[in-house]
Amino acid sequence: MLHDFRPWYIKQAWYRLQHLYVRHYLVPQLTGLGDHAFIIKPWYIELFGGPIRIGSHVTLLGCSDKKTRLTVWSDQKEIPGITIGDHVLISPGVRISAANSITIGDSCMLASHAYITDSDWHGIYDRSLTPKETHRVVLEKNVWIGDSAIVCKGVCIGENSIVGAGSVVTSDIPANVIAAGNPAKIIRHLDPDKKMITRKDRYHDTAQMTRFLEASEKAALKGNTLFGWLRSLIFPGR
Repeated sequence: MLHDFRPWYIKQAWYRLQHLYVRHYLVPQLTGLGDHAFIIKPWYIELFGGPIRIGSHVTLLGCSDKKTRLTVWSDQKEIPGITIGDHVLISPGVRISAANSITIGDSCMLASHAYITDSDWHGIYDRSLTPKETHRVVLEKNVWIGDSAIVCKGVCIGENSIVGAGSVVTSDIPANVIAAGNPAKIIRHLDPDKKMITRKDRYHDTAQMTRFLEASEKAALKGNTLFGWLRSLIFPGR
């Protein structure tokens, strides 16, 4: 789409519909959801089991061909489950599968199709049952996981570090590095003298960001009419 033909009030109604869906279908499945969550196409986000806790100012995206799945599968009653911090970005197609404990720190970014798990889910010799052994996974603050990367059980990734697209992380990654490959290895150290700007730094002022986005959208949609929008749906052009 080169141009959004929707009138402003139609787009606002679309946002309200998504908010209603989140409150009606997603929130009851969560142990907690913080304030100011920005969740797009929530009907393509699947939750299973618990506990699943999500912090404030999270950006959670779903897509028809890339469903986002947060799953806790365990026969134990008291487990940490999945804990997601504040200002986290979760892109379409991300899968987080916990048998015990996965923690995503504040301002982390997970690109499309990233997969994080704390278990192998089957034994090597006895593949009929889920193994009892699990190893917690921790992503510290401001970690960036690239497209289609896999983070395996027992891994801790240090603050600010980046995992390259398609990488497989099988052991700990220290803070302030870039790691890539299968298995992932350190390929570069980040400059400690350069200021790191996180999602929390950029988006902490919710009121200011809301005003900015509303003004931008109103300007972009100015002059759109209901008839023009309907015509674009029936007779789409450039």
